[in-house]
Amino acid sequence: MSSSRDRVEDTYELQNDQRLEDLHSKLRTLRGVTSDIYDDVERQNSALDTARDAFSSFGSSLAQSSRRAGQAFGIGPGGVKQWRTIGYCAAALIGLWILWKMLLWFWPSSPTP
Repeated sequence: MSSSRDRVEDTYELQNDQRLEDLHSKLRTLRGVTSDIYDDVERQNSALDTARDAFSSFGSSLAQSSRRAGQAFGIGPGGVKQWRTIGYCAAALIGLWILWKMLLWFWPSSPTP
């Protein structure tokens, strides 16, 4: 009787050992997946930090360029007024139109045969 009981206990012990080994294997797999996820998150955080720094630098550069353009066109304080710049552009266009008309008046196009 004790021999059959020993066999049953050995069978249960082997099954428990097998299940324990399966659990260890799953645990190792989970640890590997967890470390892979951690590494991926670290890489993504690094990429996001780099992108944030690049956009911040671009924003600063754009703001500085905007301030300089505003000063050049007189939009900001201490510059030429906007209406004056528009007047200069309009006067230049009218002057070019008058010059073109005068050139056509002095040098008419040759008649076509």
